[in-house]
Amino acid sequence: MTQVIPNWLKKRADLTPDRKALIFNGEELTFQQVFEQAARISSQLNELGLKKGGSVGVLLSNHKETVLILYALQMIGVRTVILNNKLTSAELLWQIEDSQVEKLIYEQSFAEKVTEIRKSFQHVVEKEELFQLQGIRGAILEEFDLEEITTIMYTSGTTGHPKGVMQSYGNHWWSATASALNLGLSDKDCWLCAVPVFHISGYSILMRSLIYGMAVVLHSNFNAKLAIEDIWKYQITTMSVVSTMLLKINDLLTANQLPDTFRGMLLGGGPAPLSLLEKCKEKGIPVYQSFGMTETSSQFATLAPEYSLSKLGSAGKPLLPNQIKIINDIGETLPNGQEGEILVKGPNVTKGYLNRDKETKEKLSNEWFHTGDIGYLDQDGFLYVLDRRSDLIISGGENIYPAEIESVLMAHETVADVGVIGIDDHKWGQVPIAFIVKKSNTHLSESDLVQFCTDQLARYKVPKRFLFVEQLPRNASKKLLRRELRDWYKKGYE
Repeated sequence: MTQVIPNWLKKRADLTPDRKALIFNGEELTFQQVFEQAARISSQLNELGLKKGGSVGVLLSNHKETVLILYALQMIGVRTVILNNKLTSAELLWQIEDSQVEKLIYEQSFAEKVTEIRKSFQHVVEKEELFQLQGIRGAILEEFDLEEITTIMYTSGTTGHPKGVMQSYGNHWWSATASALNLGLSDKDCWLCAVPVFHISGYSILMRSLIYGMAVVLHSNFNAKLAIEDIWKYQITTMSVVSTMLLKINDLLTANQLPDTFRGMLLGGGPAPLSLLEKCKEKGIPVYQSFGMTETSSQFATLAPEYSLSKLGSAGKPLLPNQIKIINDIGETLPNGQEGEILVKGPNVTKGYLNRDKETKEKLSNEWFHTGDIGYLDQDGFLYVLDRRSDLIISGGENIYPAEIESVLMAHETVADVGVIGIDDHKWGQVPIAFIVKKSNTHLSESDLVQFCTDQLARYKVPKRFLFVEQLPRNASKKLLRRELRDWYKKGYE
């Protein structure tokens, strides 16, 4: 039986029309105003020919208008491919073509990237052009089918090519529900969003806003001083952060400088170091450590602040609708305390990857999703993640797969072999570095490689060091042994 739920923005505007919904650069919108403006944009989207069952890519920044466009697309049932605006035009074009979107909506600040994209994909619309359309009144959905896909976000893959994670209305509904059942809910709640809305960490806040009837204070980018000021000004109760953000906030605060109304920092993107958590505790900064991914539509397990030190390094326990188990190489469930692959199951887990049936079947088995992460559950059932998706590098909350960087570097005419790993970094958590084998009788400098990567990769993916070696460690089947590269670095380059 198909499960449906009322269009949550329309329902929210009916339930709490005068309650604050969105605050951006000092401008405050109620839920009624958000609904009316999003409805107007939906008519303009209709004039573009976008309708239920269609798909569109969006290349936008954290802005009030971005939120309204995203809401409008959701309300008319258009699948939205939310693109990472930090990517290069080549990376963006690959995702646009892979997802087969009908159009790309972008903002002027990304015009240079779009100029390159236009050479291969001409169906682009600048958002100001969209807003100038008269609009054709179309069918705003009265109900959302919880099984239908509403958003697609690309996540890096071990093959070097990203995969489009399909997220349903139900995924977002249950993600918001799980968060509320874990953190609690109050009509005074207000969430500060200074993380990108093109990430699930940011988009999930927008979904919680509509489902809870909660105000969101949206920042165009992260600024620690402004974040602290707004926590006081708007009586923020929750803020989503990664370790680098938490570090900067901690550096600016002394003991007990946050208001009593502030409930906590929801920390994602990998565990925080002990020293930072201890300082946060000393200064009265509550921290909820969490584990989640694009495939789980945000947090899946969360560690409450009271366990932040006694269960140091843990991502907590699975939220109420969710389940976690650890398996060995032959699929047997392991007892608590033993390390293996982390599998997750729950109504907020993706149904799979866009146009990737093979990868979907490999990842999903009897509704259990194979995360590829290695970890264990301790005797009390708390999750510890030991290796983030095998070789995944998490840098400032951004996911980086070495294979993607390696595939770019191998295209350089003087590179014979390459291996990329992540190393610890005080500011970003981790950063990528590359081991390079040059072709014989060729000249190649680090600056050459930096420029080559910068032309094809987002800045955060460009290796911070290039180390030239004679050969790379590989096993008999020629598989790169990254663990040995890490050992090399520790012994000879730190």
